[in-house]
Amino acid sequence: MSDLRSLMHDAYSLISKHDLDGFLDLVADDMIEHEELPFPESPTGKNGVGAMFASMFAAFPDFAMTVDDTIVEGDKVVIRVRATGTHEGEFMGIPATGNRIEVPLVDIMRISNGKIATFVRIRSRNRYGSPIRSASRRPRHQRK
Repeated sequence: MSDLRSLMHDAYSLISKHDLDGFLDLVADDMIEHEELPFPESPTGKNGVGAMFASMFAAFPDFAMTVDDTIVEGDKVVIRVRATGTHEGEFMGIPATGNRIEVPLVDIMRISNGKIATFVRIRSRNRYGSPIRSASRRPRHQRK
């Protein structure tokens, strides 16, 4: 179990370092993705994930993902993570705003032969609108 935990923590560390090639080495060539990416022109699977992260890195030069919780059960890993960054480049047609984002996510993956074989992402609904278009606001219990 701890091997899967370490593998996935390494994956998020590679993303935060913007090491796209290193991260994609951990993704199966035939990965099945159960998330509709917000980029309709992007390919699906491994290539789509690579294109999505390349776009994120360009628009959010300080983009990072911080792991908050990890659950391992058999060949599945569930990770609660926060994606953060500063919107400094065009993203999905939205010009740079300079706004800081923090987006809570839950990722569910099945690992096969040491690689991410299936992937599901659950996004937290932002009841305040797009964190890119408006100033970032946190839920009441997270405010300082």
